[in-house]
Amino acid sequence: MKDVLSSHFRNSKEPEGKESPVLNQIGTVFVPVRHIERARDWYCDLLGLPNDREILFGHLYVLPMKGTGMVLDSKIYEEGKEYQTPVFHLDTKDINAAYEFMRHKGVELVTDIRHDHYFNIKDPDGNLLMICQC
Repeated sequence: MKDVLSSHFRNSKEPEGKESPVLNQIGTVFVPVRHIERARDWYCDLLGLPNDREILFGHLYVLPMKGTGMVLDSKIYEEGKEYQTPVFHLDTKDINAAYEFMRHKGVELVTDIRHDHYFNIKDPDGNLLMICQC
């Protein structure tokens, strides 16, 4: 499965057809979080990023990501409306090392490594996230 997905993403081409003013790219993903400072610290620690950026408007923290952006937002958080399925995945080059890293950090592991390719975790606010080797 990993090889099929990796091949698919590597060989993706721009679709042909009518030109749209909406681009076929994702600019950023918003993650609902309960406490912006706690979420900032958790995500920055998890991703090896400094946590020294400004919290915008009292509820937004823009993580300095490579590729698609990620914004933590405490204004959109609602109890019981956490991500129950992963809406994105975080990449890794070594799925086994990533799994052990999460286990060592005490991150809530929701699944074991599946298909030698991915596993799921929960952030402190209950959002389901995927770690994937693609």
